[in-house]
Amino acid sequence: MAENNEKAAAPIKQYEVTDQPISVEETVSKVMSRNAGAITTFIGTVRELTNGKKTLYLQYEAYQSMAEKLLQDIGRDISERWPGARAAISHRTGILQISDIAVVIAVSTPHRKEAYEANAYAIEKIKELVPIWKKEYWENGESWIGDQQEQVSYPEGEPPGGNHG
Repeated sequence: MAENNEKAAAPIKQYEVTDQPISVEETVSKVMSRNAGAITTFIGTVRELTNGKKTLYLQYEAYQSMAEKLLQDIGRDISERWPGARAAISHRTGILQISDIAVVIAVSTPHRKEAYEANAYAIEKIKELVPIWKKEYWENGESWIGDQQEQVSYPEGEPPGGNHG
């Protein structure tokens, strides 16, 4: 019986950066409530073709503690801008293959219009503020993606190659 007590579930992280595959259902479950009339999800996946280039895979890197704090700040902004809204955001790091899920944003609100607006707000703020970087690997080269390096401060100088895109 003591063994069961030691296997207590880990606390739920509403805003996370992880190197593990992301579950859409788990992320959505974090925003379910009796007051939700709508839940929207944004699922960002790895695509095979980008501007005519065949992608082999992507690599995401992050300053995890800062990224998670900024994701939490975005969630707080959402709940202030859209009363009754709840958000959960999961972003994956590491090597991602074609069709892998890179990010899931779930937002619940009393009404659908606000859920759509808040979800769109979240992805734009992630791209603008959160220190997560994406490197694309193609058949004939590789490149860090993004051009917003100057908008984020880093604890030890330069980010690992650029910002996410």
